Amino acid sequence: MVRGLGRILGGMVCAAVMLAGQMLPAQDFSPVIVVNDRAVTGWELDQRERLLRFFGTPGDLPTLARRQLVDDRLRQQELERAGVSLTEEGRARAIEDFAARAGLSAEELFAELARSGIDRRTLTDYVEISTLWRDYIRARYGSRIDPASEEEIDRRLAQEQVRQAGIEVLLSEIIIPAPPEQAAAVQAVAEEIARTPSIAAFEAAARQYSAVPSRERGGRLDWVPLSNYPPALQGLLLSLAPGEVTPPLTLTGAVALLQLRDIREGTVPEAQPDSLDYAILRIPGGLTAPALARAARIDAEADRCDDLYGYRLPADQLLRLEQTPSEIPQDIALALAALDPGEASWGLTADGGQTLLFVMLCARHFPLPEGVPDRDTVAGAIRGERLQQYADALLAELRAAATIVGE
Repeated sequence: MVRGLGRILGGMVCAAVMLAGQMLPAQDFSPVIVVNDRAVTGWELDQRERLLRFFGTPGDLPTLARRQLVDDRLRQQELERAGVSLTEEGRARAIEDFAARAGLSAEELFAELARSGIDRRTLTDYVEISTLWRDYIRARYGSRIDPASEEEIDRRLAQEQVRQAGIEVLLSEIIIPAPPEQAAAVQAVAEEIARTPSIAAFEAAARQYSAVPSRERGGRLDWVPLSNYPPALQGLLLSLAPGEVTPPLTLTGAVALLQLRDIREGTVPEAQPDSLDYAILRIPGGLTAPALARAARIDAEADRCDDLYGYRLPADQLLRLEQTPSEIPQDIALALAALDPGEASWGLTADGGQTLLFVMLCARHFPLPEGVPDRDTVAGAIRGERLQQYADALLAELRAAATIVGE
C-alpha cells in the first residue's frame, strides 16, 4: 500500500515546492548546511530522503534532498520577509486537502508515513511551505500573466492528440496560375513536368512556373501529416513512390503538381481535424508585382489571423471562415495543408486572375478524445506554467544572493 500511495503522491507533488525542514535544537541535531545563517540538520536530510523514497522519486536522493532543503530555506526566508504565514486552521485544511487527493484522511496519511519512519511534522512543514509559496507567487505575479490565447490552447490540445505511428509526407509543390485564356497552355506545361519526374527537374520547374512562396525553395515543403491533405488526395499521395509526381490537379484558376520526396512514420495527429479556422485576404492586382509585394509585406507583419483585422479592410476583402475539411475548396485546402497556425500562403487567384488570395491558417480543431482536458483546464495549466517561470526566476535570484555553506 505504501509503495502505491507513494507513486500517487509522487505524481501529485512533482511540481510542488519542497518543504522547509523542521528546525530542531542544536544540541540534538548538528547543522550540515547553513543558508544565510539558517541551518539544515542531518536529521532533516534523512527525513527528506525518506520522503522522496516514499514518493517514489528517481535519481540520486541524497543530492536531491540537499538541493531541495537549501531551496526551502531560501523560500522560507522570502516568505518571512513578505510577512506571509498560515493560520492553524489554514494549515489543517491544507493537510486535509493534500491527503484527500490520495483518497485518505490526514491521520491515515500520517500513519502511512510513520511506517516509513517519516515524522508527521515533516509532512506538515512540506505542505505549509508549498501552500504559502504557491499563494505568494500567485499574489505577486498573477496580474502580470496574460490569459492563454485561443491559439495557445489549440496548440496544447493538438499535442494531446498525437500518436507514435502516423504517416508524414515530404512533398514539393508547383502551383501554376491558369487564367481562362491560358488554361490549355498551362495544362500542357503541367503535363510535361509530370512526365519528367526527377527531383532536380521538378525544382527547376517550380522556380520557373510556380506562383506560391515555396518557389524560392524549388517547391520544397517540410514534413506534413498526411491527414492535413484533403481525403481525396491522401490515397493519391500514398500511391506515389519517392520522386514520382501527381497528375496535374485542376484548381480554381490554377493547376497544381505534387512530388513525393519521402514518406515516414512519425508523431502526427491521431484524428483528422473536425474543422479548420482560416482567413482569406483578397488583394487586388492578381499576380502583379505590387500585389505580390503587398502579400509578402502582410506576411512579415502578421503573426496570427487576428492581426489581419488591423488592416481595417472591407468585409468582402477579408474573410474569416471555419469549415469542415469536406467544405473547404480543394485549392484552399491544398494551400492550408502545408501551413501551421499563423502561417500564410499566396499565389492562388480569383476573379479570372484579377485578385490574389492571401490564405492564412488560424487553427485546426481536433475532436477531443475521452480523458483529454477541456479548454478551461488547458488554459489554467498554461497560466500555471507561466507562474512557475516567475517562481523559478525568483528562486534563482534568492540563491544567487545567498551565502550557502556545506551544500
